[in-house]
Amino acid sequence: MSDSQTPRSGAALEGNVTEEARALRAEAQLHMSTSDDGNLVGRSGRGKKAAVYIALIAFALMYIYPFIVQLSTSFKTDADAVNNPLTLIPNPVTTAAFERIFQTDYPLWFTNSVIVTLLVTAGRVFFNSLAGYALARLKFAGRDAVFTAILAVLAVPGIVLLIPKFLVLNYLGIYNTYPALFVPLLVDAAGVFIMKQFFESIPPSMEEAARLDGAGTFRTFWSVILPMARPALITLTILSFQGSWNELSHFIIATDDPKLYTLTRGVAGLTSGGLGSGSQFPITMAAALLMTIPTALVFIAFQRYFTQGGNAGADKG
Repeated sequence: MSDSQTPRSGAALEGNVTEEARALRAEAQLHMSTSDDGNLVGRSGRGKKAAVYIALIAFALMYIYPFIVQLSTSFKTDADAVNNPLTLIPNPVTTAAFERIFQTDYPLWFTNSVIVTLLVTAGRVFFNSLAGYALARLKFAGRDAVFTAILAVLAVPGIVLLIPKFLVLNYLGIYNTYPALFVPLLVDAAGVFIMKQFFESIPPSMEEAARLDGAGTFRTFWSVILPMARPALITLTILSFQGSWNELSHFIIATDDPKLYTLTRGVAGLTSGGLGSGSQFPITMAAALLMTIPTALVFIAFQRYFTQGGNAGADKG
């Protein structure tokens, strides 16, 4: 009886071992296929990332290359700049263009630009903040209409307003004066919009606490709300500085007195043959290079705050 059962139990045991081996083999094959699929997905993701980086590097080079050409040309001679305009290595290297620049009215233009830019930047930060706070918090008749009008101004090309600006400057009797250079630029619609959006993102409870302590509207704005708007203020400062420093069209219609020329007006004269005959490419590029440095330094110094301010109020808007 026991002898007959022994072969049967051995066969059953062998069958169980075979089934277990098949199960293990199937599991191993499944694991291998899953691993291959994961590797394919990983390789595909890395390929897409590499393509994105290559595209970004290509676009960066497209934007940086003209600036490098400008830097190289400013250290070239006139002949080298004409014969090899796109080469990046001057032959020979010379600083004659910079020396020639400081023999012109460039220092005067630079001084005028600094004065106008500082006045416009300070004015825009103050007045745009006041207007933005009023539109965001104060209740008055026609508030929505005023904000709609500001948005409409953003859609008007600046070139359309040049003749009306010129007529107003003449009517007020400030043409060819310093006020004509900066007074019309003290407020801009974009700055009001930025500040309004940021102020709306600040909880009203902050102002309620200040009013309970007896603070008036301006005191609440100046001492409580404005310090909280630091990212937006820095963004507005950078935009105002760059905009007023690079402004040209307004300065063309505001004055024709060479003593009131700013850098943009003076450099524009250089590019149009203000130094006499010849291409004068090195001098023009050197002047533009020096003009670019202040705005680049300001942006680099406050880039982090600029990004924060640009994103401020995005959820609210």
